[in-house]
Amino acid sequence: MTDRKEFRDLSDPEDAREAIASLDLTPDPERVPLEEARGRVLAERIDAGLDVPGFDRASMDGYAVQARDTFGADESDPALLDLVGTVHAGAEPDVEVAEGQAAEISTGAVMPDGADAVVMVERTDEREEAAKVEIRTAVAPGDHVMLAGADVAAGERALGPGTRLTAREIGLLSALGVEEVPVRGTPTVGIVSTGDELVRPGEELTSAAGQIYDVNSYTIAAAVEEAGGEPALYPHAGDDYDEMERILREAADECDLVLSSGSTSASAVDVIYRVIEERGELLLHGVAVKPGKPMLVGRVADSAYVGLPGYPVSALTIFRTFVAPAIREAAGVPEPATAIVEARMATEERYGEGRMRMMPVGLTEIGEAPGASNASGGTASGDLLAYVVDKGSGATTSLVEADGVVEVPPDTAYVAEGETVEVQLFSPDVRPPTLLGVGEDDPALARLLDSLERPRYLSVGSREGLRRLRDGVPDFAVASAAESADRDIDADELASYQREWGLVVPAGNPEEISDLADLVDRDLRFVNRGSDSGLRTSLGNALADLADERGSSRHDLVESIDGFELAAKAHESPARKVASGQADAGVGLRATAEKLGLDFVAVGAETVRVLANPDREGKSGVRELRQVLDEELDALLGDLPGFER
Repeated sequence: MTDRKEFRDLSDPEDAREAIASLDLTPDPERVPLEEARGRVLAERIDAGLDVPGFDRASMDGYAVQARDTFGADESDPALLDLVGTVHAGAEPDVEVAEGQAAEISTGAVMPDGADAVVMVERTDEREEAAKVEIRTAVAPGDHVMLAGADVAAGERALGPGTRLTAREIGLLSALGVEEVPVRGTPTVGIVSTGDELVRPGEELTSAAGQIYDVNSYTIAAAVEEAGGEPALYPHAGDDYDEMERILREAADECDLVLSSGSTSASAVDVIYRVIEERGELLLHGVAVKPGKPMLVGRVADSAYVGLPGYPVSALTIFRTFVAPAIREAAGVPEPATAIVEARMATEERYGEGRMRMMPVGLTEIGEAPGASNASGGTASGDLLAYVVDKGSGATTSLVEADGVVEVPPDTAYVAEGETVEVQLFSPDVRPPTLLGVGEDDPALARLLDSLERPRYLSVGSREGLRRLRDGVPDFAVASAAESADRDIDADELASYQREWGLVVPAGNPEEISDLADLVDRDLRFVNRGSDSGLRTSLGNALADLADERGSSRHDLVESIDGFELAAKAHESPARKVASGQADAGVGLRATAEKLGLDFVAVGAETVRVLANPDREGKSGVRELRQVLDEELDALLGDLPGFER
């Protein structure tokens, strides 16, 4: 009588998961053309290499003007400006707008030199016979103008590693001019079905001899594709030891993972476990689970190996329970999900336009049971919080910041805070981020986020970030101490650090700028940050101190700085305008100046705080953030000039 391999001491399911997790299924990263990148997963962070849009453009049809020429204009007392030409979308302006002048402009057209605002055509009347235009409303600098980089700013973190590329992300990458994309490799999975009784579909079947068609090769191949792997079918192997060894070794040489089905039970003719023991390493044989007890885990040569049961239902059950998650992790593919989920609204959203609204929303998990399913297969109401994402129809970043839409009927005046809504996901593959952060745009934070599993960060500035944190929407906020000190925010400070800020100037400092006083006293072109930015707050505080020294007012000093009110989006934006010759100086960081090869005039140091939502401190993503801050922040700051604890 031949020896039999008996199942003794069946392993716990958790042991099987740990054994498979110990196998390295991750292929090397690769670069693919953008047109082939859909469905792939980013292997590294992609920063914007240019501003989108790359120029200041009109956001509506109207007239490009100098805003100060419209001050005081209204229906009864319009401003009368000389009409100097027309600027069309897609054409370089051939006119310049001087004081007292206006140029007709189309939506999307480049703003002509001299103009800093657009008056919508509905608030104007053109006098063709006199080549003049009446302006019946006042506008401020920047009104109806989409500044260069307002959508995506050069140097800004566009997409992080681990992002699955759908049509939304492909659109953003194409807007950035990305031609090739660094993606995770797709794990190749070799599939070998065993047993003398198996016949491939299309071949002649002899039922009298106990033959059956090979089902597992095709069902497992389809399941591998669904999990994000690339299946490779190998010839059918019988129960002959030498043939089994040959096919397994061939598959192991060519694939990241080899799956076999059949020949794993305690039978004299089942030989796979002996092949594994003699040619590799057997980690596990038999799992206490039904169906699917006969399961093998091991290594053959440099490839991972998992032996599945022979019965198709058992094989597919074991694959989906134990193997598919490992393939998804190696490929960076999220867990499958339903295309419709329920969530609670984070804040009240008023709406009264009398039209149906497809409201884009992002999702964040607020409970400790993320992904809990309700009876219909969706996520249980209360586990997800929906917040409105609406940066305007021209902003491609809205596509990747939103997870789905909420359909608001035309007769709905508002959606209440806490109201349960149905979110139509953009794709069944959409998953809420493991961590949602908002606040200050910061290079240290951009690097820190790379160490987290699947974060989403919205660079809305310190002031807006703190407002959203107070409303309870994000898991954490990043804000300057100058902003957070003045606001009553219930939050736990996870970490803080300092960054040196000042004036970024061209290489060699041709204007010999030495301090803020030069901006006030000299005719220099300056670029500022947005009003929600911590850098702008620090600059304003420094100007207030200078005003006190001079016995003047902060308002008077601000008025004397050319460009103070026209703000750029991200922390690198002012510096990049300086580098391109569009400004003599811009507010920025020492780290940015050194990165772009520019000079730097130090003004001060700004403290940046990482603040956690007190209601989310138990969330796994927040715990992960705390750990990364504790373990990696010091090393990360050491690589950035002007940053320190």
